[in-house]
Parts: sequence; structure tokens; C-alpha cells
Amino acid sequence: MSLESIRAAFRDIPDFPAPGIVFRDISPVLQDGQLFHELIDLVAAPHLSDPPDRIAAIDARGFVFGAAVAYRLGCGLAMIRKKGKLPWKTHAISYDLEYGSNEMEIHLDAVRPGEDILVIDDVLATGGTAAAALRLVEQLGGQVRSVDFVVELVGLPGRDLLAGYTVNSLLKLD
Repeated sequence: MSLESIRAAFRDIPDFPAPGIVFRDISPVLQDGQLFHELIDLVAAPHLSDPPDRIAAIDARGFVFGAAVAYRLGCGLAMIRKKGKLPWKTHAISYDLEYGSNEMEIHLDAVRPGEDILVIDDVLATGGTAAAALRLVEQLGGQVRSVDFVVELVGLPGRDLLAGYTVNSLLKLD
């Protein structure tokens, strides 16, 4: 298995969720135990010798990868969710998207001041959601080590919006 095998398993779905957008469907990778295992090992590899204190995973597909990488690295997991989905005391942030605005939140005790945090999500596109997640972590006192993605869509401005942070992408796609 290889990175090429993982990429070959993706499905490109045209005009989803809107006309003109090509959705990169990772479901076939998740359905294949060997590919999923290799993908998690590849995302975790740069952090094996020095694991973070915690991974902050972004709702919802980021949870799939964040939880598996946290398990692989032996560290904790913090969930960054859409507003109204967490049951305890939270800190929230509003952010703009290319088609409107949204809110995300995190439990107040999910990140402790000074903790080394690795933020994980599935896809870096425009970067708005990731930038908001980084602000949430930092507002709780966490130190962002890097933000890691399975896929980066290089034709979009996501990396530019995350300037000043270490950004790691396993696959870069047009």
C-alpha cells in the first residue's frame, strides 16, 4: 500500500454539494481497513517521537482521523463541534464562510493552558473552519503545534488563511 493507493481510492463527486464543486469523498478509504490503517500511520508518523499533549479534532470528519491518530500517539482528544452539540460548559467562536457564517465550540476543559495541541481535520479548502478552530484552542491557552489535514485543495486559499501556523497535508489535490 502507498499514498498513491490511498489517493486512488478517493471518489471525486462533481457538483456536490453545489454546482461547480468537486467533492473529494474519502469514504472508500475508511471502508478499507488496510488503507485506513496506513492513512492513520502516515498522519501520525511525524509526531511519533514527540507526541502532542492532545489532539483537537474538527467536527465531523476530523473526528474520524483525530480519534485514530490520538489512539496511535497515546494522547488525549478534544472535540471542536458545531454550536449546540456539546453538553457541558463551552467556549464558542463565530467565523465567516464563503457562503455565510457559522459557530463552533469546545468544552472549557478540553484544552489546558500551555498544552501542546495538534489540530486535525480531513480537508483544507478555504481555511475558515480551521482558522476558527485554531483561535478556539489558543483562546483556551493551548499552544498549536501544527494543523494537519488528510487532503489539501491547492487551488483554494486555505493555506494562506493559516499563515503563521505549521500546516501539514498528506495529499495535495487540484
